[in-house]
Amino acid sequence: MAEASCHCGAVRIQTPKPQQLTECNCSLCRRTGGRWAYFRPDEVSFLAGEGTTVGYVQGDRTLATHHCPTCGCTTHWVGLGDFSDRMAVNARLMSAEDVVGVRVRRFDGADTWTFLD
Repeated sequence: MAEASCHCGAVRIQTPKPQQLTECNCSLCRRTGGRWAYFRPDEVSFLAGEGTTVGYVQGDRTLATHHCPTCGCTTHWVGLGDFSDRMAVNARLMSAEDVVGVRVRRFDGADTWTFLD
């Protein structure tokens, strides 16, 4: 298992150990600096802060990106509508031990919607 925690500790999320991480260059991800570990919602548990995060829904309204209301760290996103079967946790909030050796793929969400590696 892996644990992600925002800076102040108000939001703590437990997940399976990530098998792969994704960095995206879309207009939102490049601003938040997220490094995403993808899971099904039933694989993710909130140890603290469930229901307290602030969601932001942009453009195509397929996901809501959440952040801690206290320290502002982007913690996760949840899929909406047809995409409600997936979510992502910001692996930058995980300890180095939890992500050491995990492959990071670069995704071109700004233009081609393809992986760049």
